[in-house]
Amino acid sequence: MPAPRTDASTEVPDAAPGRSRAGSPVANDPVDLTGRTALVTGAASGIGASVARALAAAGAKVHAVDRDAAGLAALADGADLATITADLADLDALADLPTEVDILVNNAGIQHVSPVEDFPLERFDLILDLMLASPFRLIRQSLPHMYDRGWGRIVNVSSVHGLRASAYKAAYVTAKHGLEGLSKVVALEGGPRGVTSTCVNPAYVRTPLVERQIADQAQSHGIPESEVVEKVMLAPVAVKRLVEPDEVAALVLFLCGPASASVNGTSFSMDGGWTAH
Repeated sequence: MPAPRTDASTEVPDAAPGRSRAGSPVANDPVDLTGRTALVTGAASGIGASVARALAAAGAKVHAVDRDAAGLAALADGADLATITADLADLDALADLPTEVDILVNNAGIQHVSPVEDFPLERFDLILDLMLASPFRLIRQSLPHMYDRGWGRIVNVSSVHGLRASAYKAAYVTAKHGLEGLSKVVALEGGPRGVTSTCVNPAYVRTPLVERQIADQAQSHGIPESEVVEKVMLAPVAVKRLVEPDEVAALVLFLCGPASASVNGTSFSMDGGWTAH
C-alpha cells in the first residue's frame, strides 16, 4: 500500500500544455503579436523589409519607415502594413513619427568604406546621426508609451561590427559599438518596467547595402570586385555563405515573442563563427 503524502501542500500541479509550471511562456508558444504596434526603420529593402513582413504576418500593426518611397510601395504591395517616407538622418523630423509603439526595430543604416585619413567628415557625421543618434531619439520618444503599457520590445539591428572592428569602416564600427552600449543602458532602465532591449548581430547579409559596398571594398583592399565576397566578406567566417534577411527577421520575431520575456541586454551573433576567433 503506498505511503500517505506528508506534505501535500507543496505539491505543484502539472503545467498546462505550452506553459511552464509558473505559467510563463515556453519556446513552442507561437508568436502572436495581435494588438501590438511596431515601427521598423530602414524597411524598404533587405533586413528591414523582411522584419516588417514577419511582424505583420504575426499580427502586429506595422509602421514601415524609409526614405525610399518606391521600395516602401513595393513592400506594401505584398504585406498588410503602413508605410512612412522619412529621412531618418533628419533628427528633428523624427518627432513626427508614431510614438505609440510597442515594438521598435532600429535597422536603418548606410555604409562607407575608406581609410580614416581619407574618411569624409560629413559622411562620418551622417552615419552617426542615422545609426546612433536616430535610434536614441526613437527609443527616447517610444519609451513612455511602452512604460505606460508595462510591455515593450526594442530590437536594435546591430552587426558583427558592433562586436568586432574591420579596417576602413570607422563610422560604421563606431556607430554599431555605440548602439550596443545604448541597448544595454535601455535594458537596465526598461527591464523593471516590462521593456526589453536587445541587439541582433549578423555578419554580411545579402542586402543592397552589402552589394553597394563591393566596389569600395575592392578599391580599399586592392583586389578585383569579383574577389570581394570570398576574400573579404567570407574570410573571417566559418560558415562560408552570406546571411539571408529572412534569417535575421526570424530572430527578431523570436525576440518579440513570448519565449523571450527574460532575454534582455544581450547581443545575438549571427556571424557564422566570426566572433569565435
